[in-house]
Amino acid sequence: MIEKTANVHWEGAGKKGQGQISTATGALKNYPYGFASRFEDDRRGTNPEEILGAAHAACFTMAFSFACDKAGFATTAIDTQARVRLAQQGDGFVIDRIALILTATVPGIDEARFQEIAQAAKRDCPLSKALASVPEIALQATLQAGSDEW
Repeated sequence: MIEKTANVHWEGAGKKGQGQISTATGALKNYPYGFASRFEDDRRGTNPEEILGAAHAACFTMAFSFACDKAGFATTAIDTQARVRLAQQGDGFVIDRIALILTATVPGIDEARFQEIAQAAKRDCPLSKALASVPEIALQATLQAGSDEW
């Protein structure tokens, strides 16, 4: 089993409060977040949805690369963006959509096999499984031109 750790410290109440996020690896160290970076356009801090999107994109990208390797295709380059939508629901909020946008260079693969592997990686990556309660996890997968030249 593998267990990873993150810590949050929060001071103050509600909208005026400010938090700091740290990870055991030091990738985030006392990184700020608060109401303005989550619900407004303050880019001086992060927010839970942005961090979740980064984690999901990273997990999916690795799952895709490993699945290509297993199928006999070596990935040359993979870029993934995750768009996490936070929507108001009643008095609270819910993540109602995550869109994964993949662009990859995979020499020797055809479009149909590429799409098949991408969909399987989306389904099978641990974060997709953990996020199964999100009503929609969409995938747009684009095979880069020149990928089939080998």
